[in-house]
Amino acid sequence: MASKLYSAALHGINAKIVEVECDLAPGLFNFSIVGLPDTAVKESKDRVSAALKNSGASPPSRRNKRVTVNLAPADLKKEGPAYDLPIALGYLLVSDQIKFDPEKKLFAGELALDGSLRPISGILSIVIEAKKRGFETVFIPKTNTAEASLVRDIEIIGVNNLVEIFEHLENKKVISSYINSDLESEFEKNSQDGEEVDLALIRGQEKAKRVLEIAAAGNHNIIMSGPPGSGKTLLSKALASILPKLNLEEAIEVMRIWSVAGLLKEDKSLLYKRPFRAPHHTASGISLVGGGAWPRPGEISLAHRGVLFLDEFPEFSRDVLENLRQPLEESVVTVSRARGSITFPAQFLMVASMNPCPCGYLNDSLKECICAPSQIIRYKRKLSGPLLDRIDLHVEVPRLKYEEMSYEPAGETSKSVRKRVEKARMIQISRFKKEGILTNREMSVRHIKKYCQLDETAEKMMKNAVSGMGLSTRTYHRLLKISRTIADLENSENIKSDHLAEALQYRPREEV
Repeated sequence: MASKLYSAALHGINAKIVEVECDLAPGLFNFSIVGLPDTAVKESKDRVSAALKNSGASPPSRRNKRVTVNLAPADLKKEGPAYDLPIALGYLLVSDQIKFDPEKKLFAGELALDGSLRPISGILSIVIEAKKRGFETVFIPKTNTAEASLVRDIEIIGVNNLVEIFEHLENKKVISSYINSDLESEFEKNSQDGEEVDLALIRGQEKAKRVLEIAAAGNHNIIMSGPPGSGKTLLSKALASILPKLNLEEAIEVMRIWSVAGLLKEDKSLLYKRPFRAPHHTASGISLVGGGAWPRPGEISLAHRGVLFLDEFPEFSRDVLENLRQPLEESVVTVSRARGSITFPAQFLMVASMNPCPCGYLNDSLKECICAPSQIIRYKRKLSGPLLDRIDLHVEVPRLKYEEMSYEPAGETSKSVRKRVEKARMIQISRFKKEGILTNREMSVRHIKKYCQLDETAEKMMKNAVSGMGLSTRTYHRLLKISRTIADLENSENIKSDHLAEALQYRPREEV
């Protein structure tokens, strides 16, 4: 009779339960794995055989039997080495070398040739799915236990090697379950102010700092334009210091993505800071938005709940940049393949920076631009209108004068700015508590009509702006969202004319 154990397969950032069936049949020795396995899974038979032999068990090759392992459901692609552990235990169970009840237990882990267990990616999603499906105990590599302990009310057993799990399953030696009882206090302690660039360290650039504050308050995207050395990169890094602190629920959400991507450090159970991702402008479309033969999250998903910084924005391939249009609009990215599509979360705050022209010195106060008009036009055409239309805040970052660099007094600290940002965010959370959204940027047309009320003066100003500047419907809605955020920062119930006037400053120069 075949044995049946349970494991899990990753599908995007989620997991699906997989039945690992093992059968022995008379005949010449053969070890086959079926059920849509990838190369890493097919190679599992060699790792399992060596690990069993080196752990004191009788490997399949000594039995002169046909070993068949089936990974069900058969139409779900299985990849990676996580099935090593359940395959090994399934074989031992069907060959009567070990006896235990596999019900309500889930197994996942890669085997080394000496029988020790190596960590695997996506363990957090696997444990979450196991709990959801009613499993009581999860057996995983010990180095994955800190990450898995984020899931409460399920027993986590961290295993060092096969011998250890043999003894535990046969009640010869008990392995204590891993419990992180200080999770909340650990998170609160480590999420305090840390390594981010403080706004007070940046001289001048008050307009750009104001834009950062508005962006952080409403989660609006930004594009900064200015000559080399004007401070665009430093400002972008400072943005992380004024964003609201990552809460525990958001941290787990981010960690699921990072876990699937294999980016979590083994010795750390939590991410305490918002992600800050800065891909190089040579990045491919797959590395930026995600993909591959079986899709994995890209940079925009790794920046979920954090900041995505795109330096030298026009230097990215136009095709790569056009891939950003859906995520910027919908906060998710869908990667389609022949076998189906996978959706990854992509709720990031994008900060793009660029030079005003190829040489970088167009309209600069000290250096003369050497670009031909045709070069400037070609440079700016790399960014399509629909893409720029999806970026809420456009700001110029000019070169600082000597007096500003040397004598400008220190500005506000990031801590004081963040207090205003957090207050504005709390207003939005209270406003949208029945709407299923959190920030002004996420408002739909229905929300805009309901929550973006203009006073009489602001209404006249908006009418003149739309007719005089030829603003698109999308731009009109974005102006209202930005104005709503500015009003929230000033704790104003209605949008006033000065809120709208400030929002109009942050549209592209061509529109103003």
